[in-house]
Amino acid sequence: MISIKAFSAALGFAFVAAWVELGFGDAVLCLVGAGLFYALASYLEGDLDPAEVQARLGLTPRGSGVPAPQPRPATAPPPPRPSPGAPPRVR
Repeated sequence: MISIKAFSAALGFAFVAAWVELGFGDAVLCLVGAGLFYALASYLEGDLDPAEVQARLGLTPRGSGVPAPQPRPATAPPPPRPSPGAPPRVR
């Protein structure tokens, strides 16, 4: 298995080589294409769940069946209880 450092170095070298040979725009296009094919391969292997990605990015449309997280209602603390020997409180 290749380490993340070695992979990053190889990717950086390939990007700079494409930049020198093709120009910056074409090198970025190669990088985007590689990312798309990586995502496709991950999906086909079952490592990528598109619904989870949409939910994490906040791209899930309303009414899609995925419940949106609900904020907790603010609750006031309960009033203090009088001690058993205290006289009744009158307002």
